[in-house]
Amino acid sequence: MRRNPLDWKISDLQAVARQHDLDWRHQKSSHCIFVRQDGRTLSVPAHRPIKPIYIRKFIDLIDGA
Repeated sequence: MRRNPLDWKISDLQAVARQHDLDWRHQKSSHCIFVRQDGRTLSVPAHRPIKPIYIRKFIDLIDGA
């Protein structure tokens, strides 16, 4: 993800979120909401392609920045 922030699907982000113990919700909406244990959230548009800025923000969320 860090090397190539292009061509990611929302299902890829959800799989990575599971590996890093992030919760997420996506129920019939245009965005998927990722929630960290401390309450910080990130809303990512669920349509393809996901823009690289959202991938970078997702990585920051995982890293705890």
